[in-house]
Amino acid sequence: MEHQFELVLLLLAIAAGITALAKKLKAPYPIALVIVGAILGLVHIPGLEELKGFIVEDEIFTFVIVSIFLPTLLGEATLKLPFSHLRENKTPILAMALFGTLVTYTVIGFLAVYILGLELKVAFIFAALMAATDPVSVLSIFKSMGVNHRLATIIEGESLINDGVAYVLFKISLTTFIFAGFTELGQGLIEFFKTSLGGLAIGLLLAYLFSKILRYFDDYPLEIVFSMILFYSSFFIAEIFHFSGVISVVAAGLVFGNYGAKIGMSPTTKLNIKTFWDVLALIANSLVFLMVGLEIANIDITEKWMMILLAILIVLIGRSIAIYGSLAFTRHIPLAWKHVFNWGGLKGSLSIALALSLPVSFAGREDILVLTFGVVLFSLVVQGLTIKPLVNVLGVTKTKESSLSYEKTLSEIHQATAGRRAIEEMKDEATISPLIFNKLDDDYQKKLNKLHKELENLYNKFPRLQEDQLVSARKKSLYAEYEAVEELAKQHLISSETAEEEYKKIIDLLEQDKEETD
Repeated sequence: MEHQFELVLLLLAIAAGITALAKKLKAPYPIALVIVGAILGLVHIPGLEELKGFIVEDEIFTFVIVSIFLPTLLGEATLKLPFSHLRENKTPILAMALFGTLVTYTVIGFLAVYILGLELKVAFIFAALMAATDPVSVLSIFKSMGVNHRLATIIEGESLINDGVAYVLFKISLTTFIFAGFTELGQGLIEFFKTSLGGLAIGLLLAYLFSKILRYFDDYPLEIVFSMILFYSSFFIAEIFHFSGVISVVAAGLVFGNYGAKIGMSPTTKLNIKTFWDVLALIANSLVFLMVGLEIANIDITEKWMMILLAILIVLIGRSIAIYGSLAFTRHIPLAWKHVFNWGGLKGSLSIALALSLPVSFAGREDILVLTFGVVLFSLVVQGLTIKPLVNVLGVTKTKESSLSYEKTLSEIHQATAGRRAIEEMKDEATISPLIFNKLDDDYQKKLNKLHKELENLYNKFPRLQEDQLVSARKKSLYAEYEAVEELAKQHLISSETAEEEYKKIIDLLEQDKEETD
């Protein structure tokens, strides 16, 4: 047991090192982890062979991904996602996550039968695996590029619901082929709704109960423990009753992060609980993608490369039909965004974990594993590395002429102000003569006058600049107010009750401003 713990620590150290380096180089760390993991899996490295053997065991990989990391990642994502954002974008999110996922499942399933020659049951199990998306890489790239926040919210919202739907389709496909006839279709639909609604009910109920419990405590370490119990109990209780654990956690996280935060969390708890889950999610994502790379290297995909290429083509066709079809009648979604939704539908760890969970005796397991690993590798590496150029070409980032001009002018103003402050210090220290100071100061003053005039012209030309500046200044000032209250509380100049009231006012203002600007 101690030795296995050492192997886990070694894996964590490798994952953390790669993640840190990727972030320093401003590269998408999930893709870097997959590539490095695959290289480590292929190359014989003394001292790492036992670790690789331990990780790539099917039971261990599936248990770690599905039972340990999946509730963490789903809980973290939903905990910090305002329900108001989902409500504002419910039409495109539901269209892609429900209708789109079902279309993806159907199209890929039938194409896999007719093009790949897979048996019906095998084809639709593969289709269910390919219906799930993993937007971690895409969202990390979006964050670094300043992509429109609504676009990122739609992709994240679609993925959360999509994972639940795909997970249910996978479980149904193991037992029933829903396209065999009307009886099987009816059974499949009944099972789909039972599994989905059952998971939803358990998640909502547990989240409501835990939210009420929070009202009786103001102890953020304890409340963090409550959140852990909530997410894992939601998942496992739903699974025990053969409902969807994924949908259960998503429902629990949304309720707990919105309703629970509103009625039972102090501002201190909100800040600490989000920080805690951010850290857990970073650890989980880092380990997941490194493990995916190691697992991919363990599968020989060279013998069936033509079949894999056809599978990649089928998956791309299925995703395209699903996205453009489901959003065909949705208003206010630019065509450029649809292209991003389509190409950004990456496959990831959930697909691999579910594929590995198939019984060894299952006929067609080997074909599903090879195809799934091949598609996931293409998706993470090729699509993951090309999504950034695509976003730049389509022009869906916030970096426009106004932003670039403003940043350049602002930088020059700060440089001139810093230079002027430096010569004032030199004058006070008598290291330069008054004559030299006056000459340099006059130069700086002329430069600043010119720059401020350019800034005024930018404000007139791009009114949005001042609006963004107002939002930024207000946010910074509210943070300063929060710190001022903290200082008064530390010095016992105000009571903890007064401090909590003031914290709440400030947090409410911050959240209100965020909702207005998103």
